[in-house]
Amino acid sequence: MKTQRLFQCSGRFGLGILLLIMATACSGSQSAAVPRLDTVGTNSAHARIEIADSPLQCVPYARARSGLNIHGDAWTWWQSAEGRFHRDRTPRPGAVLVLSRSQYTHLGHLAVVAKVLGPREILVEHANWLNKGNIHHMAPVRDVSLANDWSAVRDWYIPGDQLGARTYPASGFIHPTGVQAALESTS
Repeated sequence: MKTQRLFQCSGRFGLGILLLIMATACSGSQSAAVPRLDTVGTNSAHARIEIADSPLQCVPYARARSGLNIHGDAWTWWQSAEGRFHRDRTPRPGAVLVLSRSQYTHLGHLAVVAKVLGPREILVEHANWLNKGNIHHMAPVRDVSLANDWSAVRDWYIPGDQLGARTYPASGFIHPTGVQAALESTS
C-alpha cells in the first residue's frame, strides 16, 4: 500500500513527502455552504472588555440589558421563554442569544444582541465570557451553522483579536416582545 510505504520512509526526505501529501489532501476550495470565518475580524474595531467592579454572571446581565424577566441558568432560558416571549432564529437588537449546554458551556450562556451586521454576523454585549466576570461590549458573533439558522456560532476572542476556535450550539433568540405582540406584528 502506498500509505504504508510513505510511513516507512526515513529521514527528512520521507517526512517532507508525507507533509506535502497531507497539505495537498487538506487544501482545496471551501464549500459555498461554509462561511469564511476570518472575515468577522473586519467588524471587531469597537469590541472591548470592561472590567466590572465585582464579577458579573451572564444571566443577571442579560436580564438587566434585555428586560426579560426570566430566571434560572442560561441554558434553561429557551424553555422558560416558551409561551411568554417570542423565540426564533432571527437576530434583532435587544434579543437574547441563548447558547445551549455543551462541553464548554456547562450552564449555557446568554448574550444580548447590540447590532445586526448581516445575515450571519451580529455584535453582542455579554458578561462572564471567559469566566472572569467582566463585560464584553460589541463583540462579534458569527453564525457558522451549515443551515444558516444560527444553531451553531463562534464568538470573537477580544484579547486575541480573532475569532474563537470553538463552535457553540445555540438554541436561538428570545425577543423582549411578548408572544401576543409578536403574533400581532406578523398579521
